[in-house]
Amino acid sequence: MRLVPQSLRLQIVCLVLAALAVAQGVTLVLLEDQRNLAVRAAIGDEATGRAANVVRLIEKAPANLHEQIVRAANSPLVRFEIGADPVVDHVSHDARGTTEARIRALLDDDFSREIRAEMHEIDSSALPLPYLEPGMAEQHRELMRGQMLTVELELSIALAGGDWLNVSTRFERPPFQWPRFATLSFGLSAGFILLALFWYFLARVTEPLRLLAEAAEKLGPEQGGPVLINSGPCEVRELVQAFNRMQDRIFRLVAERTHILAAMGHDLRSPLTAMRVRSELVEDDETRESLIASVEEMQHMVEEALSFARGLADAEPEQRCDLGAFLETLRQDMPNGYVLNHGSSVKVSLRPNAMRRALRNVIENAQRYGTEAEVTYANEGGTAVIRICDRGPGIAEPELERVFDPFVRLETSRARATGGYGLGLSITRGILQAHNGDIVLSNRPDGGLCATLTLPLDAAERR
Repeated sequence: MRLVPQSLRLQIVCLVLAALAVAQGVTLVLLEDQRNLAVRAAIGDEATGRAANVVRLIEKAPANLHEQIVRAANSPLVRFEIGADPVVDHVSHDARGTTEARIRALLDDDFSREIRAEMHEIDSSALPLPYLEPGMAEQHRELMRGQMLTVELELSIALAGGDWLNVSTRFERPPFQWPRFATLSFGLSAGFILLALFWYFLARVTEPLRLLAEAAEKLGPEQGGPVLINSGPCEVRELVQAFNRMQDRIFRLVAERTHILAAMGHDLRSPLTAMRVRSELVEDDETRESLIASVEEMQHMVEEALSFARGLADAEPEQRCDLGAFLETLRQDMPNGYVLNHGSSVKVSLRPNAMRRALRNVIENAQRYGTEAEVTYANEGGTAVIRICDRGPGIAEPELERVFDPFVRLETSRARATGGYGLGLSITRGILQAHNGDIVLSNRPDGGLCATLTLPLDAAERR
């Protein structure tokens, strides 16, 4: 898979080059086949022309010169022989009659004797041909470049005295050649097409997609995300428009939710303060303490709701930092500290204040319900991973995901008197998701709970 390019530009470039190469290969195969037919026709024309000339000489020369004429006509590729019987002992296999017609056209118009012709594929045989003299055999070997012969043309032409002029020629298929003009044509075609694709079409398609990916990576709950400019083909423009509409809807939904929570929390403060003052005027001590405790509990819930709303609405800028140094600073700032196992350097981009709040929520939970928190961090598969583990009772498997819902508390595993109001993990997940990360809870095999927080590495770190 490493050999497959990941970039859309490179994939299209490779696809275009592969298509051009296949088309060029098919073209060369077709041209080679046409070249074979042309060579075969040329050699056939040569053999038939020489055969007609030899017949004409033999017909006009004395009988004692016939053998000399045949020997003079022989060549490394064509053999002439006069015999009582024809080599082609059947009617011509020249289906279209082109060879016979060509010979008759070269001879006198009144030539009416039988002409037989046959051209067929033969089994490859070693060079040279067995009937050649040593000198001609050497010439034939050099002419054929040591390759096998695959095509044979045989002619039998009836002579006036009753004998037959037998003509036999064998020739090879021309070797496959990659012509220089084909290489030049392929290079120019690929260059022009890729130049047009890369500098015009690919830039118009991939650049808006790259900007869209960057905008999606930066998309968060805070208002003010970048509005992408419509550019490129119509399909890409429709995608950009859909993203802009989706981004606007997300911002409006989050803003409405945040405003509702903030307004409710703010509006509840005044009546709660009045209730607290009035509860102080109650004469019965037990009733007064009960009312005061209830009011304080409601005030804590309001503060948690406001904190949750602030966590959604924060638009703090990201900062690039070393994750180990960030966790060490947080350990020193927390009153109870925690166990930090230092690892290799991991660079991340995060919103410091929001991330401190998220980590503090999880670490304080581990300290509250598991006596101590052990924190480790590492770069795992191109992702920054933080694990916060404790030695507490853990959480039932069906509840591991439900605890992230707002105001959800697990009475069986975490006493109400020691905890908050079920918003800490919701705030933490919201902050991490705003960083394009997440948090997952799991029970440890040897007891306790482990929270795994993931964050994307800094862009420079990923490269």
